Amino acid sequence: MRIAGISTLVTGGASGLGLGTARHLVDHGARVVLLDLPGSAGQQAAKDLGESARFVPADITDTDAVAAALDAAEENGPLRAVVHCAGRGGDRSRIIDKERVPGSLDAFTEVVRVNLVGTYNILRLAAARMSGNEPLDGERGAIVLTASVAAFEGQIGQTSYAASKSGVRGITIVAARDLASWQIRVNTIAPGIMDTPMLARMRDDIREGLAASVPYPKRLGTPADFAELAASIIKNPYLNGEVIRLDGAIRMAPR
Repeated sequence: MRIAGISTLVTGGASGLGLGTARHLVDHGARVVLLDLPGSAGQQAAKDLGESARFVPADITDTDAVAAALDAAEENGPLRAVVHCAGRGGDRSRIIDKERVPGSLDAFTEVVRVNLVGTYNILRLAAARMSGNEPLDGERGAIVLTASVAAFEGQIGQTSYAASKSGVRGITIVAARDLASWQIRVNTIAPGIMDTPMLARMRDDIREGLAASVPYPKRLGTPADFAELAASIIKNPYLNGEVIRLDGAIRMAPR
């Protein structure tokens, strides 16, 4: 599917991977609605991206708020592509601590609610809109989800995060098969260690150590790396049902 001229939605679009993707899509001629939390920098991000971008505040688990963002995207034309980057980190809780106290069920549930339930909410609502489109270049739409290498090798303390991202990984092929009759493709990117605002809060020596742990290239991944892959997925009509690692060949250690 061509990118120039289409209407797109990017969740988590106020910063990090989402903002990098939104910038790439705008630079290549798409019109983009940025969806992010009300307290985010989404309004400024949209302003910086120019007339082809608009910000709509929403929690990805809120059906009505997501519907409003989809409405805004459809004001730009039929919704053709969604890149879902929004989510949260894990709680870094052990299953039991040194005193044999079990981890918090509420904390586990919250991570899964945001990362997995939120992903399904975006997927189902976006697919419902795309299903009414007239085919363009032989397809009605393309949806790109975001998992993590933790879906493959979760580290100690990542139980909730790995579970939520493994769920996204598992959804991918099922969604691709389910939506095939509607000519909607679904793929997922599983990023490794990415240079995002979350990582920027770490000390320089920790960041350097993380970069050195990547086999090649020995650096952190960037939002531009992610955006380039997301755009390639949207453009390639035969890419469907795949979970693609974007990680410089890293395989995470137990801790």
